[in-house]
Amino acid sequence: MYSDPRLSGYLTRALSHELAAVQQFLMQSKLVGLWGMADMSARMREDVNEELVHAERLMERMLVLGIPSNATQLPPVRTGRSVEEMLQINRVLEIEAIRLYEEASHYCARIRDSETQSLFAEILQDELGHLSELDRGLMEIQKGAIS
Repeated sequence: MYSDPRLSGYLTRALSHELAAVQQFLMQSKLVGLWGMADMSARMREDVNEELVHAERLMERMLVLGIPSNATQLPPVRTGRSVEEMLQINRVLEIEAIRLYEEASHYCARIRDSETQSLFAEILQDELGHLSELDRGLMEIQKGAIS
């Protein structure tokens, strides 16, 4: 069993966050699909797959370190009543992830755990990319390109 409770906490929080994102993005993907927006549903499904990859990588690291890979209770899904509202909700979720991964990465650098630090830093870059995508989508909506 790994003896650093703070690192265990970061990994567990990160796993919980990724699984919550999977649940939320999957529900939103299904909802926009029901609204007849097949392309957007497919894009959201890609986000689901990316978040699943993050969860798998975190679980693998937890196993290597001997940390039980059980996520905490997932928060309720927030679907939104429009595409714009969905993107705004997801933007908040991504900002939370960015803050978590920045903090966790800095902590790992301080304790000289380069492997876990690298994992957090890589996922952080993905989350920064997701935030940029959400911002582009919100700008398209404001320009009237997406309803």
